[in-house]
Amino acid sequence: MHPILNDIRLVAFDLDGTLVDSVPDLAAAVDAALADLGLAPRGEPRVRDWVGNGSLRLMARALESAQDREPDEALLARAHQGFLAHYGRAPSARTRLYPGVREALEGLQARGVNLALVTNKPSAFIAPILEAFGLHGRFALCLGGDSLASKKPDPAPLLHVAAQCDIPPSACLMVGDSRHDIEAGRAAGFRTLAVPYGYNHGVPVTLSHPDGTVESLAELV
Repeated sequence: MHPILNDIRLVAFDLDGTLVDSVPDLAAAVDAALADLGLAPRGEPRVRDWVGNGSLRLMARALESAQDREPDEALLARAHQGFLAHYGRAPSARTRLYPGVREALEGLQARGVNLALVTNKPSAFIAPILEAFGLHGRFALCLGGDSLASKKPDPAPLLHVAAQCDIPPSACLMVGDSRHDIEAGRAAGFRTLAVPYGYNHGVPVTLSHPDGTVESLAELV
C-alpha cells in the first residue's frame, strides 16, 4: 500500500479527470448546446481545458469563446439547460475509465478503507456514469457540485463526507487532478494526492503542492 495511506480510513476521489476521462461526452454536449443557439462548435481540445469548475462555468467558458465576449445571464441559462439536456441523454457513451482505477478501488475496499466520491459535476450524472462502469457500489457516499451549498475548492463537501462517515479529517485523503481538489483537501485538513493526467486548465497540478503524486491510481495498492 502507498505510504500516504498510513492511518488513512477514508479516501475521497474526484470523478472527472481522476477516475474517468469524460471530456469526449462533455464536449459533444457543449457543442450540441452551442449548435442549438446557432453558434460554432468549440471542439474537444478546448473543452478539455475548461472542465473542473462545474457545468455552468463550463458553458460560460464555451459561450465566451464562441462569441468572443462574456455571455449575458439569459443566454448562459439557455445554453446551460441545453447542455444538461444533451449530456443527460448520453453521459457515458464515450467516457472511459482510466487505467488502474478499478484495481485501486477494489484494493482499498478490500483493506477496509472507506471510499467517497466528491465531484463538482451535477449530482444527477454521477450514478449513470458509475453504473456504466460497475462502480456504483464502491462508494459509501457520493456528492455532486449541487449536493451542498458550496463545492470545491470550498472544504465543505469534504468535511461533510468525513462527518457522515464519522472519521476525523486527519485520517482522510483527497485524491484529484486539479488545484481545486488539492485546495479543498488542504483546507479540510485532509492529506492530498494528485494525479497528473487529468484536467487542470493546462497547469501542472504539482504546482498546487499536494502531499503526494501518483501516475496511476493502481500505485495506491
